Amino acid sequence: MTGTRASEIIFINESFYSDSISRSKMDILLARAWRHFGNYFYRYSLSLYEEDVRRVLPLRIRLKNFTFSKSQRRTLRRNADLRCVVGPIRITEETNDLFHRHRVRFTHAIPDSIYCFLSSEPAVEPAPASELAVYDGDRLVAISYFDEGIKATSGIYAAFDPEVAERRLGIFTMLKEIEYSIGTGRSFYYPGFAYEGESFYDYKKRFRALEVFDWQGHWLPYHQNDERPGVPQ
Repeated sequence: MTGTRASEIIFINESFYSDSISRSKMDILLARAWRHFGNYFYRYSLSLYEEDVRRVLPLRIRLKNFTFSKSQRRTLRRNADLRCVVGPIRITEETNDLFHRHRVRFTHAIPDSIYCFLSSEPAVEPAPASELAVYDGDRLVAISYFDEGIKATSGIYAAFDPEVAERRLGIFTMLKEIEYSIGTGRSFYYPGFAYEGESFYDYKKRFRALEVFDWQGHWLPYHQNDERPGVPQ
């Protein structure tokens, strides 16, 4: 196991609770590799994944350099018939039903409730956040939630109908969040953490203009072949 320098192991494990984080403060926290579920904020540089200790890779996309890949454009075209609505987070019977149908995809650490990821007032607490609702006609087929800072947005959680898994709606909601972020003049989109080496979270590594946090305060170009950071930005 190595850190971001071949000769170093960097261990960080920090957390705190907060009921109120401003948009500008959220930008600062995201830039320092903090994430949150509900009111619980956390960051950690090493984690246990399938009995292996892995280096955690906080990721972000530098939006001014971002372009869609051919595969991502196909996903957007495949779902062009769907209706997407961005607005304040509202937890309804319909979204709860979608969450419980989606959770069957998990094989371990299965979440009990959507409130494992969101606060009791998720549109405003602990920070301003929005939802992206995706409809096939009048039927909700996907929902995603994301933080809204001033300079950045950050994905929190997404759920989709397993019956239409071939549409790749998890990736689709990420692409639409990126489109929204670009359209609203943001500089960065944070898709969350991944791990060094292969893992369930490798889909987050398949975006252009991707950067990784080196746990020493720098965001560096991400190189998927060797997963080593490049030159500090």
